[in-house]
Amino acid sequence: MRAFSCDNCGRLVFFHNTSCLNCGHVLAFDWEERELRTYAPDAPPPRCANRVPAACNAQVASEGELCAACLFTRTRPKDADAAGMDAFREAESAKRHLLFELGELGLPHESYREREGGLAFDLLSSDQEPVTTGHADGVITLDLAESDDARREQRRMELGEPYRTLLGHFRHEVGHFFFPVLTRQPEHLEQARDLFGDERADYQEALDRHYESGPPERWQARFVSAYATMHPSEDWAETFAHFLHIHDTLQTAAAHRMRVDGPADARLPRDPVPASPDDFESVLAEWLPLTYALNAINRSMGRDDLYPFVLSAPAMKKLSLVAKLAREARADEPLG
Repeated sequence: MRAFSCDNCGRLVFFHNTSCLNCGHVLAFDWEERELRTYAPDAPPPRCANRVPAACNAQVASEGELCAACLFTRTRPKDADAAGMDAFREAESAKRHLLFELGELGLPHESYREREGGLAFDLLSSDQEPVTTGHADGVITLDLAESDDARREQRRMELGEPYRTLLGHFRHEVGHFFFPVLTRQPEHLEQARDLFGDERADYQEALDRHYESGPPERWQARFVSAYATMHPSEDWAETFAHFLHIHDTLQTAAAHRMRVDGPADARLPRDPVPASPDDFESVLAEWLPLTYALNAINRSMGRDDLYPFVLSAPAMKKLSLVAKLAREARADEPLG
């Protein structure tokens, strides 16, 4: 994510901040311009109606309105559900991060209020009713239990996953939303099927096979994750999520003037994929050395790898296609 600063004192502030800790000025996020605005403490702007329920820091045209980000949420816990509302605030924070990145990429994401099948979020607590995290017809459903660190870590261990976060869930599920958006052109759909497989393959059969037998041997040679091996749709969604991971992390690194060329005595790969106008080479040339350094730093602190993935050449080719289709969507479609 981009770095922000207080317009009054110039200190570093962050996307979710509501005030500058240095000078006390009020901060409010402007979704139309995707900028964090600064206001005098005695002259705050009108605030989103979800300022308290969702800890939303957005400004709006009139007090009591929902901001552009909060309008994407279709269902949330009842106010009386204290635990559910705590989890809801965590989920909304991750959702706002996702929507900011989609805006930065220029990807079209009209809401369900704007068109049938538009993007919507149902944020539900499985403590109150059975909830399955997933995507269907534009609606992303999230089990708010995923906001509990202990429960999410337990689930990650049970499934043998290297990585599991709220933001990661949203990025994966929005990948499903974007598949028909980015492959509307017949040639784009053909390219996707050539690399990922046919998304029309029986999903339940693939699901049963995956949970009965697990991923195929040497799956790392072709996929970004074990879950991506289950079905072409999941391969696409996992790869799309990975594309968002890479974009956001590199934007953050650039905002903080962080660049990693690798240790002086190591020969890091500079040409991970063949050069062409549509590849992801320049991005990956920045990404790979950064991940090596971040993992090494984590190990120095006695922690697991921050980036627990290995990108094979076929996986990078899939990432290249996602990046290409995202660029073309940005050129062809208005931002929703």
